[in-house]
Amino acid sequence: MEATTLQRTELLQVADAVAREKGIEPDEVLMAMEQAIQRAGRAKYGQEHDIRAEIDRRTGEIRLKRCHTVVETVENEFTEIDLKTARLTKADAEIGDVLSDDLPPIDLGRIAAQTAKQVIVQKVREAERARQYEEFKDRVGEVVNGLVKRNEFGNVSVDLGRAEGVMRRDETLPRESFRTGDRVRAYIADVRQEMRGPQIFLSRTHPQFMAKLFAQEVPEIYDGIIEIKSVARDPGSRAKIAVLSHDSSIDPVGACVGMRGSRVQAVVGELQGEKIDIIPWSPDPATFVVNALAPAEVSKVVLDEEQGRIEVVVPDEQLSLAIGRRGQNVRLASQLTGWDIDILTEEEESQRRQEEFRSRSQMFIDALDVDDVIAHLLVAEGFTAIDQVAYLPIEELTEIEGFDEEVAGELQQRARSFLEEQDRQYEDARKSAGVSDEVADLEGLSPAMVARLGENDIKTLDDLGDLAADELIELLGDLAPSEEEANAVIMAARAHWFEGEEAPAEEGQAPGEQEQKEG
Repeated sequence: MEATTLQRTELLQVADAVAREKGIEPDEVLMAMEQAIQRAGRAKYGQEHDIRAEIDRRTGEIRLKRCHTVVETVENEFTEIDLKTARLTKADAEIGDVLSDDLPPIDLGRIAAQTAKQVIVQKVREAERARQYEEFKDRVGEVVNGLVKRNEFGNVSVDLGRAEGVMRRDETLPRESFRTGDRVRAYIADVRQEMRGPQIFLSRTHPQFMAKLFAQEVPEIYDGIIEIKSVARDPGSRAKIAVLSHDSSIDPVGACVGMRGSRVQAVVGELQGEKIDIIPWSPDPATFVVNALAPAEVSKVVLDEEQGRIEVVVPDEQLSLAIGRRGQNVRLASQLTGWDIDILTEEEESQRRQEEFRSRSQMFIDALDVDDVIAHLLVAEGFTAIDQVAYLPIEELTEIEGFDEEVAGELQQRARSFLEEQDRQYEDARKSAGVSDEVADLEGLSPAMVARLGENDIKTLDDLGDLAADELIELLGDLAPSEEEANAVIMAARAHWFEGEEAPAEEGQAPGEQEQKEG
């Protein structure tokens, strides 16, 4: 009897030891043991039986039972029992009750013991993985330290203490190699449940890995005095980081660099010598882009907010520095700022400006039948289109040097005549293309746009209504409105699809109310 008690106590001790080693609950280990004993019991008494095992959580005693469920009509005699027979054993038995017979303890044979061991190992592993997932799912974005367990074709498995992470080859820095036992620091990029269990994905190339390293090295970042606004990396080669100080007395760049570069060098050392440009962030896009292109000097910046593009003019000798090796500098600056950056030299910009001046002057010469002196004056004053001349208050035209009321009036008359003739041509083109009057009358579409739609076989409201905003913009090309305006045109074209749908509401009476009154 003492030996049996000792054996039972040992069972609880083993469960306790395994639970402590794997970091899971002892109850989960005991449940795995119960499943293993159930499987062994079915192997002995027959797989068709409903055999259940219980381990007493206090004494460690194993109880094995064969169970029958009380049913109205027996379909499986091995696991079910009818109500009449069940009441011979238990007078108050009801349908749905489970009756059990105690079975003698089984002596596990070698094969049964092996099977039981496999079940226990499997269940413990599942419980361990579930615990890992629960522990790490909220730690995405942290930097962790670990030991390299193995390196298979560049994919590194890292022991994180109570879990194992994996760092794929493309998440390691170039020219970086790891051997078993090496200590490694990495960023938890993702934690996912997969077919083979939860996976902890680590990265050393993620932009936020560098941001977290700076937070560890620079107390002001950790305390929130300095904020990292954005990071752009070419892993292992070059990086840019934009910082902002919330305390005017603290220089954000100086704090990140540290005394004699000590702080930035600690990060550079961890990232295998990756060169880091620390840039002051600015709410003004132009200033921010100029800062981001450092060390190159910028002479002029032109923003196009609608397109999200920014044109940067640099001195001729600064072009290669601004673009960087294989376009690296401008690419990182673009990632950092979120703007598409076009770089021009001063000479290229000058040539383009001259070409624009020439083409605009020629447009005014052709349209208004004026000499080049008047055309040049109009372009120099910032006029870019004929309608600006046609509909500008005459007083503003007379302010241009050399323009009196007579000249200004004549120019306006010629501009309006040109536009009317142009609209007439567009109207003829629209009619010959077969575009309906309903499309031509839509607000937001100019005669030129309507003619362009006709060229692209968009002739009816339905044709126009079937388009998406980006398709309409693409069809109209250089005449295209903004996305918001394109959406408004399309919705106006679709309006006739919904006519009559809201009639009951407009009459101020729901159909239900009508029926009620009639009743």
